[in-house]
Order: sequence, then structure tokens, then C-alpha cells
Amino acid sequence: MSDITTVIPTHDTVILGSGCAGLTAAIYAARANLKPLVLEGHEPGGQLSITTLVENFPGWPQGVQGPDLIENMKQQATRFGAELKMAHLVSVDLSKHPYVLNLGAGKDPIHTRSIVIASGASARWLNLPSEQALIGHGVSSCATCDGFFASGKEIAVIGGGDSAMEEALFLTRFATKVTLINRTENFRASRIMLERAVAHPNIRFLSNTVVEEVLGVEEKDVRGLKLRNTKSGEQTDLPVSFMFLGIGHIPNAKMFYGQLDLDPDGYILTHGNVFPTHNGVDVPGVFACGDIQDRRYRQAITAAGTGCMAALEVEKFLEEYGR
Repeated sequence: MSDITTVIPTHDTVILGSGCAGLTAAIYAARANLKPLVLEGHEPGGQLSITTLVENFPGWPQGVQGPDLIENMKQQATRFGAELKMAHLVSVDLSKHPYVLNLGAGKDPIHTRSIVIASGASARWLNLPSEQALIGHGVSSCATCDGFFASGKEIAVIGGGDSAMEEALFLTRFATKVTLINRTENFRASRIMLERAVAHPNIRFLSNTVVEEVLGVEEKDVRGLKLRNTKSGEQTDLPVSFMFLGIGHIPNAKMFYGQLDLDPDGYILTHGNVFPTHNGVDVPGVFACGDIQDRRYRQAITAAGTGCMAALEVEKFLEEYGR
């Protein structure tokens, strides 16, 4: 019987995520002839795929639909040789090089010399069927992205932490009235943020209140909220034109627990914008970009910027350590 040696193909770089950060990294890596493989993940297109009109991305004076922007970036990346694969990373082994990416039972592992982590952070939702049906039609998880569309309208913000206070305060620039809805009478927000919100004349508070339903599904436009008081059980309708979620995000980084340094909320810690560490030491050939490491800005343009940085660092890494 002949002795056959199986040669395992190894990629120069694999990009985890197909949002703005991941696709920008793919464009740059592909133009550098690195033939990147992009694993689209469980949320292909990232947050932009569930966004309607994007008016703050440079180069689109009339704005662009979020899914259209993502599709254009995909076409640009594949034009230069990037390969997109519908797959979700289950686990990764960073203890040996080339690195090994596992996609689950029945699927061959992927070996790669470098990794760009652009898996993003998923917004926390109330998970109401009516809420999910109206995402992009008056339901939003990003005040900075969609606040302008609430101009001259009465709106609601859900949450009781600093994120909710920041969203509510920001939205007073546009909305005529902001109702901040919190499920308990206790707020997780810092004292200074809570005091600022309480002091604002255009913000009112509804405590011990939960949203039972978002009204306007048939019209494809938010018309109000059906609310329930958690103490009395009383149900009321609140007429608003927008509902903003201010209950935080969940970073998609659980597959890196124990292999990369994460902050207490699970975001990848980086220095120099895109360099993650393990026990404070750089992990060669591994880079992180976009919302997976950015809990402050979370904008399409900042994600694209760090995606560009990550791809340039991949190119530099492969040149120095050999391909």
C-alpha cells in the first residue's frame, strides 16, 4: 500500500465577518493579491444589512440603502479576487500556526496564516415579533445612524443604563419629545448621566414599564407602543413614531474566550487600533477591527477605517514572516 501524504491547503488570510469592516479588509487584502477568504458569519452584512437609508457614509450625497452598500462592497471585494463563503465559525485554535478554524461537524477545518476578526457586535433586541418586523421602519438600535429621521417627532428609547441615557440625550436634538422606558424603577446608569437626562425638559421617564407590542406592522411604519406596567398590570398605548433600543450590544467573540484578551463585556481588547493580545502579548498574524473591538463609535465609516488598517497589517505581517 502506497504512502500518501495529504497536503492541507493553507490560506494567506481569512476574514471573519462580512460587515463594513470585514468587506473593507477583503477589498484591501484582495487588491494586495492575498486571495482572502471571507466567512460571512451568522449575520451576513452585519448591522448595515438591517439598516435602511444611510446618509453619513462619504460619497453618497443622496444616501444609500444599507443592504445596497454591503452588496456593492461584496462586488468590489470579489472583483479583486476575494472569496465569500457562507459559514459560521464554531471554534478556533490559536495555539499553533497556521491557525485552525473549525466550522462545525461535517465541515473541513480551515488553515490560515493570518486572521482578521470582523465578527462585529449584535444589538440587543426585545425579541418581539412586531419589533423585528419593523427594524429599519421606525425601530432602530443606533441613534447616531437614524436620529435625523426622527426630526420633529415623538419617540421612545428603551433602557435604563448609560447607553439609553446617551441615546435619549442625543435624540433630543431631533425629536420633540423623548420617552425613556425602563422595566424597573432602578436605573443602571451612572449618576451623572441619569441626572442629565432627568434635567432635560424634553425627556420624560416611564419606570416599571415594558413594551408588549410595537404598533404599525401592517403599515410598515411605527405608530405607537403597547405598554404594560409591571406592578399594576395596566396596559396603555403610547403614540410614538420611532423606538430606539438602548440596551447595549453583544460582541460576537465567544469563540475567542481564553485565547484573546477581552474586556468585562466580551469585546476584544486591542492596541494600535487593530492588535489584540493574549495575556498582554501580541498574537502574531491576528487582527481585530470594527464593532468587535469598538464599543464607542460603532459607525460604518470607523468600521471601514479599521478594516483597512487590519488588511494593511496582514500584508505587512505576511511580508515579514513569509508566505
